[in-house]
Amino acid sequence: MLHYIIVKWKKGSPEGLADRVRELYRGATTLSGIRSVEIRENITPRDNRYDLMVILHMEEGALPTWDSSDLHQKWKADFGAYIEKKCIFDCNQAIENPRGGAAPIAGK
Repeated sequence: MLHYIIVKWKKGSPEGLADRVRELYRGATTLSGIRSVEIRENITPRDNRYDLMVILHMEEGALPTWDSSDLHQKWKADFGAYIEKKCIFDCNQAIENPRGGAAPIAGK
């Protein structure tokens, strides 16, 4: 399962928040069921874009472990005040296309 956390920082938030997020999430894979973490920053500086995306690759059923973890609570405590808005999205792993990239949409 992929668990996406996509955030837009409030205007005036401190510089370097992404580095602080990386440091915090460095320990995420020590939690049961969390396989890997990716952190991506937006490269298009527009007001209608989000700033940061965290992708947690986790086993099915690991979400309750994540939700109750100290790391997740620290994420909310340390960064919640800087978040203007966020989007949480969960999905299955992408099915790989033999030609590369994600599999095409059925019927396309």
